[in-house]
Amino acid sequence: NAKLYVGNLTYETTWHGLKDHFRQAGDVAYADVLIGRDGRSKGCGLVTMGSARDALAAIEMLNESELDGRTIYVREDRER
Repeated sequence: NAKLYVGNLTYETTWHGLKDHFRQAGDVAYADVLIGRDGRSKGCGLVTMGSARDALAAIEMLNESELDGRTIYVREDRER
């Protein structure tokens, strides 16, 4: 699975910043920050890497890394 869930994002983190951060680990096909009904970030996002191998690299490399001054958490996306 190449889809990842990213948690503990700041409200200021954009999909663009998320995508740039994940490029360190490989090819990024898609990145999005989840937005609530109030128009603010929910503090989490989804990233689809170019391959399952890139996704595993992203989990190893970027879980507990810092993005926009906050430690983020990366795991395989469990939503189907």
